[in-house]
Amino acid sequence: MAEERRPRAGKSSTTAARRSPPMRGAGQAARAACRSLEGLIGHPTEGVSAVKRVDDGWCVVVDVLELPRIPDTTSLLASYEVQLDQDGELMEYCRVRRYRRGSADE
Repeated sequence: MAEERRPRAGKSSTTAARRSPPMRGAGQAARAACRSLEGLIGHPTEGVSAVKRVDDGWCVVVDVLELPRIPDTTSLLASYEVQLDQDGELMEYCRVRRYRRGSADE
């Protein structure tokens, strides 16, 4: 006998792309940017320098440890500008600055 297959309750027969809910604030956007950037470039994030709401999502500046050195004040860090859409998905990123940990902004 042939076994009859029925669709599971609550599931549609078509596969729909799951969309995450829109970002709820700067903190959530900053965390999403750090996770996404770490996954792409493989360097640990050190912190977030800026978060700005833009028309179609968020712009986050993430500081990353690119080259650890001893002493720590000579380690090389970089600032990356990360663009997220309103759902928190990474759209693009770009390194905008590279600097020594011990250097001051001019």
